[in-house]
Parts: sequence; C-alpha cells; structure tokens
Amino acid sequence: MRTGRPRWWVAGLSLSVLLGGGLVVRGLVDDGPDGDVPYRASAPTAAPAVVEPAGAAQALQTLARALQEGDRSAATALAPPDDAAAATRLGDLVDAARAIRLDDVTLRYVDEEDGVSADGAWSAAVDATWSYRGFDDVPTAAEVRVGFRAVDGRVAVTGIGGAGGAGGTGGTGGTGGGGAGTGLRTPVWMSGPVVVARDRDVLVVAAAERGTEPYLRRARAAAPAVADVVRDWRPRLVVEVPADTAALEQTLGVEAGYYQQIAAVTGTGGTAADGAADAGAVHVYVNPDVFDGLGRVGQQVVLTHEATHVATAAPGSAAPTWLVEGFADYVALRDTTLPLTRTAGQVADLVRADGLPAALPDEAEFDTRGPHLGAAYEAAWLACVTLAERGGQDVLVDLYARVSDGEALEEVLRGGFDWSEADLVRAWRDRLAGLPGAVRG
Repeated sequence: MRTGRPRWWVAGLSLSVLLGGGLVVRGLVDDGPDGDVPYRASAPTAAPAVVEPAGAAQALQTLARALQEGDRSAATALAPPDDAAAATRLGDLVDAARAIRLDDVTLRYVDEEDGVSADGAWSAAVDATWSYRGFDDVPTAAEVRVGFRAVDGRVAVTGIGGAGGAGGTGGTGGTGGGGAGTGLRTPVWMSGPVVVARDRDVLVVAAAERGTEPYLRRARAAAPAVADVVRDWRPRLVVEVPADTAALEQTLGVEAGYYQQIAAVTGTGGTAADGAADAGAVHVYVNPDVFDGLGRVGQQVVLTHEATHVATAAPGSAAPTWLVEGFADYVALRDTTLPLTRTAGQVADLVRADGLPAALPDEAEFDTRGPHLGAAYEAAWLACVTLAERGGQDVLVDLYARVSDGEALEEVLRGGFDWSEADLVRAWRDRLAGLPGAVRG
C-alpha cells in the first residue's frame, strides 16, 4: 500500500480512470476565460534514495570475513558491478591483509557522514579493529571512512579510507603530541597497494611506490642495537611507510602539515580494541618525504631512536618528554662516531645566541612545528648522556623504566645517582656551556 501521496493526486487519477483511462481530464480546472485549461495529474516520482545501515553492516561483515580469510573474490564481489576501480581497491585490500597476515579483523558500522546522494551513495564512519599476526600482542582500533552505494537490491562497498583524523604521536624521531583532526584515520594497509617484508624480528609494511628498502635494512640493524640496552625487550618491530607526508598524517589522524618536518614517529595508529588510549600495538611510522632524504647514518639513528620507543612502550610513558626523547637518542647515538658539532650543533647555536637555559626542555619545546625542535632533542640527549656518565648505562635504563611507570624523578635520581633534579640541571648546564661553539668567541 502506498502512503504519503497527496490525496488530490489519488482523486485526479481516479477521475481520469472513470473518464476513459486518460490522464488528461478536461473541465476540472477553470484557469482561463473559457474554463477549458486541462488538468494534468502528476506522474508518480521515484522514492528518494535513503541510507541503508543494515545492508551496509552486512557488507562490512562480509568484507571483514574476506580480509580475515584472504578471500579476494568475496571482497571484489562487494563492489558495484559498474565500478571496476572499487573492485580493484577491495582486492588490493585483501592482498595487503594476506601479505601482512592480518588478524582480529572486525568492521562495525557507526553512522553516515553527509547523507545520501541521488544515486544512492553515501559514506560512513566505521569502527575497525585489526592486528598483525606474530607482531601485535593486542589489536588496534580506529575509526575509518567507508563508502557505500545501494545497487541492485543490495548495499555495495565503493571505497575505504580517506582524509581525516584526530590525535596521534610525533617527533623528529619521537612521541610528542598529536594535532587536531576529524576523528577518522586511514591505516597504511587500507591506503592502497602495499608491499611487505619480514623476518623473525622485523615487519615492514610500505606503500607500493616506496618499496621496503632502506626501511627493512635500517630496522634490522635497529632491533639488536636497542635490545643490547633495553635487555628485557623481545624484539618485535613493525615499521609502516605511507606514500608521503599527507598519507602519514591520515594514518595517524592529524591536521595537514603537522608532521611536515618529521622523519618518523612512534605510536599506536589508533587505540586498543578495548578503547584504552595509548594501549594499542606500538609501531614505527616513517615519513618517507623526510626520511628518504637523510644519509645512511641519519636514517639509522632515526630508526634506532624509534625502535627504542617501541621497546619501552613510550607512547604510554609517564616520564617527562625530555627523558623519553633523550633516552631514545642516547640509545640511537650510543655507537655512532659523529662529532658534537653534528649531534649537538643546534643547541650549541641556541646557547650562543640566548645563553644557557634555566631548566630542562619542557613538553612545549617538542612541538613538531616549534622553531627550535632540533635543539630540544639535542638538549634532552645531553641530559641523558650526563646521567649515564654519572651512574652508568644500567642505572639510566632503570631510571627511565621507573619514571615511565610513574615514580617521581626526584626520588629515583636520589636513589640511583645521589643527585637532586637541581644537581642534574647544574651538571647538564655545565655540559652545554662546554659544547663547541656554545660560547661566543
């Protein structure tokens, strides 16, 4: 039974049938001087397109199963029959899932974003969870964008992923604050064709156009270097390489330009599947636009720094940022022969221009777009070098672990180094004053 039609349309149609079945009825409307303008009944219009969340949810269940089982044909069948590009994208998604050994895959429809177009298409936010088998102890969850279209009595999938996001972690090789965004992310494995390389300790997932070198080589060297210092870490290092800076920002869900000067960043790429912040699987995310322009030594320092963050679960650390970043640089630079003019040149320039700082770098100085970001990292590294020279490497590692777990820095300093925080600052300032070029000649 039809409902919602104007009663005048029903009456007009009935009269037309009574008068011989034609839709033109004369003498019912007196619009002219002779009263002979014909009345024309409107033909019924097609029902407006509507969002179909139940059909979309069913399509998502099928896609999740295809991803879990590596069933390319089941995934490509979800595309509209007239959209070969969508079928290819869905097939690429399954290929990526199979190569990565994706596990714990779920896709849950949340809500449409902007309504439905005339052709029955719409996009929606979808809660996704996944893990990388053999590397992730817990699944990661993120809200992603999925496109749908009602076609042939079913809901088809037109695309997955897209710009947007909120939150994230960052640093020149670190775990600083994230920028604001829309709440939606595009994980690397959802972003397009990927290539995958693995060995026992390292997994690299990279956009196809970037390849897996030199990321795999640097990651393979980083894992044992970190394990030599953080001895309770069982190396399991995942390195993800989006296509470019914009793709990195979509992966981590930050505003455009937030990671423009960042070579790599360590973070969860979402939350834990149970909703706990900073508790998902911790991976390294490379910004190839910056990383690829570094020399061999620079690339290795960056990857070892990031691997240190993974080994110490740095995104969830309660330690001050200077200790988190300084410790990672301590590990990364431990075996290099670079001169201080390279490893501390920026902070030396800053000391020469502005004088010695009164305190250790605060969190604001590690903003990814700050004017003296490099100097902040160098200053933090020198603080950790100062601690290691005072108490030894093992005592520094213990301090980092205990402060990361929430113990007060002052208390741990007194117990392990027989120093107060003021003592540390004094010794650190002395070291800064002695840097090559720090004092005006």
